[in-house]
Amino acid sequence: MKSFSSFDGVEIAYDVLGEGDPVVMMHGFASDSRTNWLRPGVARAVIESGRQAVLLDARGHGESAKPRDVASYTGGAMVRDVVCLLDYLGLGAAHTVGYSMGSFTAVRLAAAEPRLVSLVLGGIGLAQILDGHLDGAQEIAAGLETESVESISDSRALAFRRFADATGSDRLALAAVQRAGDLLPAVDDLARIAVPSIVINGVDDSLAGSPQDLAAAIAGARWQSVPGDHLSAVVKPEFRQALVNFLDGLSFPTRSRATACLGPAVSDEVPAT
Repeated sequence: MKSFSSFDGVEIAYDVLGEGDPVVMMHGFASDSRTNWLRPGVARAVIESGRQAVLLDARGHGESAKPRDVASYTGGAMVRDVVCLLDYLGLGAAHTVGYSMGSFTAVRLAAAEPRLVSLVLGGIGLAQILDGHLDGAQEIAAGLETESVESISDSRALAFRRFADATGSDRLALAAVQRAGDLLPAVDDLARIAVPSIVINGVDDSLAGSPQDLAAAIAGARWQSVPGDHLSAVVKPEFRQALVNFLDGLSFPTRSRATACLGPAVSDEVPAT
């Protein structure tokens, strides 16, 4: 992957694959673009549909820099990283797709970023947003920080620790993400979403819950259930087919390029990068 320096100098890894209308894809916690989008064939499905897959590894994940201080993950840092990537690539418009943590980022982005023309959310639930906190975040952080896996008694913390170990993640960077408490969107963000949207969740995803509930909170949003639970739904062919079918039903207008990271705004066409 290539990289660019974000608003605070943190290096963010990204890749641009294929040609056509850009689709910015944001992965889940303790995952990365390769695990979430490339290996399951989701990025390939986007490319084969005649679109461009714009992948980025969130800070603290994958090939991006992994600061271990909590401050690096506050102030909407992950949202600002995506804004900076849009600026860096000169994109005047983009579809956006998120899964789990990436969906939290996508909601916050869609509420404020005029260049987004659609929103696909996976592995995310309304209850998490209404509660205003991620259940067990501090326990998850502690489970990531400990050297003794056997000492982890919280089942959710243990599941995240095992997943982080399986993906070869920097556990202390991930712990800082959890302790920062800056992942969730606000309820008001949902009301500000004004682009075509769909929520796609696994039927057995007990972490996210019903896609119908979240879709009902976003004006005009659709929803679809696919096979699988929180970890497996994104690898199912039904997930990528639902994503492509949704994008196929949309038009792609050109938008003016706002530049929160790179200077004064200009108006431009969407480049074929």
